[in-house]
Amino acid sequence: MSAEATLTATAPRTATVRVADAEVHYDRAGSGPALVLVHGTGSGGAAVNWGRLLPRFTADRTVITPDLSGTERTVDGGGPLTVEGLAAQVIAVIEDADAGPVDLLGFSMGAPVSAAVAALRPDLVRRLILVAGWAHTDSDEYLRNLFTLWKQLGTSDPAAFGRAVAMTGFSRGFLNAIGRAQVELLIPNMPPTSGTLRHVDLDTRIDIRDLLPRIQAETLVIGCTQDITVPVENSRALHAAIADSRYAEIDAGHVAFFEKEDEFVRLVHEFVPAP
Repeated sequence: MSAEATLTATAPRTATVRVADAEVHYDRAGSGPALVLVHGTGSGGAAVNWGRLLPRFTADRTVITPDLSGTERTVDGGGPLTVEGLAAQVIAVIEDADAGPVDLLGFSMGAPVSAAVAALRPDLVRRLILVAGWAHTDSDEYLRNLFTLWKQLGTSDPAAFGRAVAMTGFSRGFLNAIGRAQVELLIPNMPPTSGTLRHVDLDTRIDIRDLLPRIQAETLVIGCTQDITVPVENSRALHAAIADSRYAEIDAGHVAFFEKEDEFVRLVHEFVPAP
């Protein structure tokens, strides 16, 4: 497809594509140029991250949402995950949907995966948006210890795991604003399933520093100033490492598109304007 090609709303809304030992499930909705949204850590995958936002983008775009290995709907051999392996799944989805070049947005764990896609297959990515992402874990003692703690809690105390994820996923102001009853509903939102813990294990091993100089796509990095999961300095470092990238910040916690949905959508629309 050319850069101006579009996908139609009559295309199948669900599909799978085989990548190595995985049957990768993906959904598509809307019509127009393709916007691919890559989810973060958690077995709920695309539905948990993007379900609420889809109507904000599908009026003038075909939105494609892969469920990567580790999610409930994608079955694979269950081995350790790699950034390159998940990037291969996103690449396969784009090719299977006959959608490239696409606008590609990755959140949290999905940010380094999306950056790897842009670096490895520049022909498939027109514009790149990285939200609350990071380039490497091992040399950052905060990230290394946080994700190690998640791994330990996930196997020893699932309830504490859910509480820790909710506490770090949202800003203090947001949690207080929604109140105790709603906060308690957040606790089971990301259970420490075997798939989620595979994602967390990958989080402890992220390192895409060698790939960042290879990114050619027009890039927007979005940091979250109150992010306790992936502190905003990590987004600033991504911006500095990607040549000619743009940078924006949202005054919110890690899951900024829940806390400041309108602001998040505006930033995305301004960077990938309607055709």
